[in-house]
Amino acid sequence: MGYAVVLGEALVDLLETVRDGELIYRQAIGGAPLNVAVGATRLGGEVRYVGSLGNDTLGDRIAAFLRQTGVGTASTTRVPVPTTLAVTTFEGAEPTFQFYGEPPSYSLVRPEDVDEATVAGADVLYAGSIALMREPFQAAARKAWSVPGPLRVFDPNVRPKLLPDAAAVGALRDLVEEFFATADLVKLSSADAGVLWDGATPAAAADRILGLGARAVVVTCGSQGAYVAAADGSAMLNAPAVTAIDATGAGDSVMAALVRRLLAGGVPDGVAGWQQYVTFALAVAGLVCERHGGAVAMPTQDELTARWGALI
Repeated sequence: MGYAVVLGEALVDLLETVRDGELIYRQAIGGAPLNVAVGATRLGGEVRYVGSLGNDTLGDRIAAFLRQTGVGTASTTRVPVPTTLAVTTFEGAEPTFQFYGEPPSYSLVRPEDVDEATVAGADVLYAGSIALMREPFQAAARKAWSVPGPLRVFDPNVRPKLLPDAAAVGALRDLVEEFFATADLVKLSSADAGVLWDGATPAAAADRILGLGARAVVVTCGSQGAYVAAADGSAMLNAPAVTAIDATGAGDSVMAALVRRLLAGGVPDGVAGWQQYVTFALAVAGLVCERHGGAVAMPTQDELTARWGALI
């Protein structure tokens, strides 16, 4: 089994909660790509993380957490800005994010920070999320994406708070569709699809993404499961029944599980094979939703087996 390269943001979530009648904010290490890197590693994969971390105490904590988790950090850079904060509020278990810090500590990966040999030697390359909206990270991601060799997986991870008007939505749509066109897998949420294409359903979004050139699409639909589409067909898969307390990172855990499956088995044979991968990924996400969110919620294979029994 080879390794995955994950590009994107690391930050600190401040998760709103009530303790002893007082509203407080619980600190959690996060960022969608970091969650993917941690999640795939905890499931037994090898991951090399390419990201920029602030040079403050919070950046030190992120770096230490990555090392303790076993994520490869040789391509992680430290930058002279404070760590970006994501203040996270909830409606039920569903999070909403407001970001603080300019320039964002996560956006300062430069093209020269991307080692082409490391990318070329990978089995899987992940890109996407909010870091892609800023330079110099965008140029770094384009450089990595252009390197031949790895399977390419992409998640737009749309954050409406970063899209103030229709022009911003249009610019993001153009940007992510550029990456969709050469992706082996696109994972997005039904909410992402609705923002990008004016209320598009999961099926309509998947059809558009496949039409652009992607090989497979997974649209997560929260507690309703996920819609899976490839050239030979599509299917809607149910999510396992859980009592969700925090959905932060659930979508990232789906991508982490899919990366792990791709490392182990490569691209599956059509939509039937993708259904097997996604069934596993939904079980991972279900367990994440039963925990307080962020990277620390990502489970190990043993924890999955203890919760769900033997998994495919």
